[in-house]
Amino acid sequence: MPSVPLIDTHVHLYDPARLDYPWLASVPAIQGAFLMPEFDRARGAIAVEGIVFAEVDAAPGRELDEARFVDELAEADNRIRGIIASAPVERGAAVAEDLERLAAIGRVKAVRRLIQGHADPAYCLTPAFVEGVREVGKAGLAFDICIYHHQLASATELVRRCPDMQFVLDHIAKPPIAAGGREPWASEMRALAELPNITVKISGVVTEADHANWRPDEIRPYVDHTIECFGFERVMFGSDWPVVNLASSYQAWVEMLDGFLAGVSDTDLRRFYRENALKTYALANA
Repeated sequence: MPSVPLIDTHVHLYDPARLDYPWLASVPAIQGAFLMPEFDRARGAIAVEGIVFAEVDAAPGRELDEARFVDELAEADNRIRGIIASAPVERGAAVAEDLERLAAIGRVKAVRRLIQGHADPAYCLTPAFVEGVREVGKAGLAFDICIYHHQLASATELVRRCPDMQFVLDHIAKPPIAAGGREPWASEMRALAELPNITVKISGVVTEADHANWRPDEIRPYVDHTIECFGFERVMFGSDWPVVNLASSYQAWVEMLDGFLAGVSDTDLRRFYRENALKTYALANA
């Protein structure tokens, strides 16, 4: 187990009785309510100091409602330290109104708008999308990038076009682990690491492997390469709970990562598990 309390930078909390999440219909294994009591059962004895909530792709038009719902949860559980909200950045400059309402919720630290489901790998480079992302930066918020590996080159260009704001890459760009593919993902991750304004979450990577038959030695090369590219100054721990449940338990994911990090200095472990989260998402150091 990690020697320091964790800040989990990627936790989904949702309750279909409160909001509609259309995509859940296709994933019966994680339907239902997943809230802090369920999270505590999943983490078991692992000490989690705080979490950052990541938006759950609620029904269109309910983005603000989702952020307010999670803010209510945080009033009852101060471990919810930050919120990554959704906002329709594809609207370009018009998204500023949405961002103003979101930023009024003090726990909102970042915005994510899913890119992974768009067939065009360059979707995130459409003029309106880029303009909307720049509005996120103007609002003082970070932008989380959720993509598949084949969209990585375009995402890198998005980061390059917005040099004055902070980006976070989720799930190490979802490499093709199940197929054993390394390139061009590996080269493109190295190119992305040349840009100073992005940090990467090592979060829930097992879901990109064969859910039923993955082995740690299949996962490790992707984790090692990410750390080699970005260094411990720009990588963070995340679970992607409860999506991670599709391939692994919470505890097994943490135990595997901690095994990969055996021999790493205490300073770097603290960066990975805690300090980079505080810095990247401007979280209160409670």
